[in-house]
Amino acid sequence: MKRASVLWTIGLVFLVSGCALTPDYERPELDLPEKWIYSAEKGESFANIAWWEIYKDEALVGLINTALEQNQDLAVALARMQESRYLVTFTRAEQFPFLNAFGDAGRGRQSKESTPGSVTKSNFSFGANLSFEIDLWRKYARATEAARADLLSTEAAYRSVTISLISDVASTYLLVRDLDSRLKISRRTFEGRVERFQIILARFEEGIEPELDVNQADIQVAIAEAAVAQFEREVAQAENALRVLLGYFPGPIPRGEAITIRTWPPSVPAGLPSELLQRRPDIVEAEQTLIAETARIGVAQAMRFPALSLTAEVSAVAEGLTDLNSTDAGEWNVMAGIFQPLFNSGQLKAQMKAQRARTEQAQHRYIETLQNAFREVEDSLVAIETLKREFEARKRQVASASNAARLSQARYDGGVVDYLEVIDSERTLFGAELVASSTQREALTAFISLYKALGGGWTEEGAPAEGDEAWDAIEAEDGMSDEVM
Repeated sequence: MKRASVLWTIGLVFLVSGCALTPDYERPELDLPEKWIYSAEKGESFANIAWWEIYKDEALVGLINTALEQNQDLAVALARMQESRYLVTFTRAEQFPFLNAFGDAGRGRQSKESTPGSVTKSNFSFGANLSFEIDLWRKYARATEAARADLLSTEAAYRSVTISLISDVASTYLLVRDLDSRLKISRRTFEGRVERFQIILARFEEGIEPELDVNQADIQVAIAEAAVAQFEREVAQAENALRVLLGYFPGPIPRGEAITIRTWPPSVPAGLPSELLQRRPDIVEAEQTLIAETARIGVAQAMRFPALSLTAEVSAVAEGLTDLNSTDAGEWNVMAGIFQPLFNSGQLKAQMKAQRARTEQAQHRYIETLQNAFREVEDSLVAIETLKREFEARKRQVASASNAARLSQARYDGGVVDYLEVIDSERTLFGAELVASSTQREALTAFISLYKALGGGWTEEGAPAEGDEAWDAIEAEDGMSDEVM
């Protein structure tokens, strides 16, 4: 009868230990859009294409590869992910018994003044103790669940940093190429205006042109000269920003072939909106954070209930080393203990309510992350559609402005119009060329933004090593080495 009672008690303990004080995590109900507003393209998602197949410029591929190897933010995210892996093991260990060994040796004597007849004695002991807290309310199981969710969250954060890095490198590279183009336009305009200024100045000295035309021509030279200085500065600053993304100190970067909108995908199917929940790493990160906070509610709740612990200890104690093998030297004890918070129950209840509030915050952040993700996709889709049309209009503007400038110069040379018409035509052409260059860069950047918004490009598996030769050449010019950097 006594044995049956013991078995019944043990069975009850393990039955209760399987009980959870909080329900398992369930994803919040989401009323997701069934289709994208600004995309009618059908087919597999644009984000499923590997990033090195999107960015076909070999120099750009080499830059991205370098950034993936050396960027400091990415290294921090990787170290944080590794930390979370160890914390899962650390937390999970709380569910299992702890076995510790101990031993000591000593020799001493009490004072003969206080203890007459005391003699010098030796003392030796060794043993082991076993301790185990039964997870009655799944406190440690929930803590392990939270740690695993934290790990998945940091893994998603690592992927998020990776895709952001790839996007930032590509966008900054496009900015550098755009600034290169605008610098080239400015230098060509400056050289042409200097040449015309020299002609007008010579004609003024011969009494053919008025001084006003000389001043107007000089103003246009100064405007172009200032633009050259401006874009030289911006090119250098953009290069420096890109070098930091690569994990290097400021300096030049290699360039590939000219990038035009024709080299980029003609269509960009966005796939199904529901795919975003699994593909976007920031959404995955936010949901795993919510899962972790939900599990911690169970931990906080379990802290308010009794804790049952079991301990056992076996040891041998003797005055001589040889006596430790004696059966008479053995000692052992087995104990069971229960702990129930009483006077701090209000504190623990407040802690549990605070954890529920943290979980509510995580849920709101998760939904907000979803909403922002969908907004970014829609913004990128509409940007691609409208910037393509805008760029075509800018190209027509440049073509017409170029022809108008040519005709104005011919009319001025023929004495039909004054120099102000030439100035106006040249100013229009210069501005149109600069805007066309930046519009093309914005259109190409919109592809990158969409690729990032859809959650594509984070994988590194199978990435080619193209572009390394161009990067090596730049390093050789700088006198850089791996040891220095």
